[in-house]
Amino acid sequence: MSERLKVVGINFDHFHMGDLLRMAHEHPGVELVGICDEHPERMRDAMKSFQIPQDRVHTDPQTLFDSTPADLAILCPAASKHGDWVERIAPFGCDLLVEKPFAGSLAEADRMIAACQSADVRLAINWPLAWVASHRMAKRLIDEGRIGQCIEVHYYGGNRGPLWHVADKVERTAEQVQQAKPTSWFYKQSHGGGSLLDYLGYGTTLGTWYMDGRRPIEVTAMVDRPAGLEVDEHSVVVARYETGLSKFETRWGTFTDPWTHQPQPKCGFVLVGTEGTISSYDYETSMRVQTRDCPEGRLIQPDRLVAPQQNPIQYMVDVIQNNRQIDGPLSTRISRIGQQIVDAAVLSAQEQRTVPLAE
Repeated sequence: MSERLKVVGINFDHFHMGDLLRMAHEHPGVELVGICDEHPERMRDAMKSFQIPQDRVHTDPQTLFDSTPADLAILCPAASKHGDWVERIAPFGCDLLVEKPFAGSLAEADRMIAACQSADVRLAINWPLAWVASHRMAKRLIDEGRIGQCIEVHYYGGNRGPLWHVADKVERTAEQVQQAKPTSWFYKQSHGGGSLLDYLGYGTTLGTWYMDGRRPIEVTAMVDRPAGLEVDEHSVVVARYETGLSKFETRWGTFTDPWTHQPQPKCGFVLVGTEGTISSYDYETSMRVQTRDCPEGRLIQPDRLVAPQQNPIQYMVDVIQNNRQIDGPLSTRISRIGQQIVDAAVLSAQEQRTVPLAE
């Protein structure tokens, strides 16, 4: 396929749309042929940043697809609206890239899978941490047998909070954050808000990837919901596997954002194998590996990411051009297991008990 792929961006609920559109804008094999949101003011920054003409700006997906064919649609709706939007867009016949999390529930995730199967289009779930060099290097080391079988995943994920920054990590003030909280979908239970739904899927999905697709037996979760809020800002989830216990912790309210200064505890993963361990922290330029022949551990630099594995747009262009299936953490196979664990954690927190992993 020599001509450029036609890409559209639909629904700007999640500020990551700006980041994904930038990746599309900068890709030489992509033409950004349209954007769409019910609220025109939410598209103004994108129009300016990526020089999108008015005739490519829409408030209704039908008019967008009436005006242009598309190979890939980027979707960034609120978490609990993923199912509605995938069912709405899949029949137009283009592949879909949905920004994390997978969905607000496993039932919703299954609706998304069914809609894409019915329309014969591919569905990818983008987890931005999947494009961190050390996290990809950790998977390669596991696959090479460097630490044997991965038997434990310890994950701590979060940031100061979702309202402290917008696209391209542009920061907001404390006053702007407080003003935005009452109306933001991130803080509405009905829209899939809260740190658990925002960040747990990162840990459980990449953790499932590191575990080669294995599922836990049961899950125990505890959350902290500050007074006056509908949703949690901190969760701790323990999953029991046949190989032992793994822990997944999410936090809105870290002391610093990990992409500027790593907070303590550090955000990222510690992976325990039968023959060694790996620490892979978000955005850090080194990782520590312990093995039987080097129990004291050594620091290594992760391999530099190269195209088409540097970001999700590169990846999806390669998938479409070569007619490949989606694999790894972006696949519905791995992401669905991650969602199963999230659903179990939500139920466990609500009922204050350990729950089995259910289909």
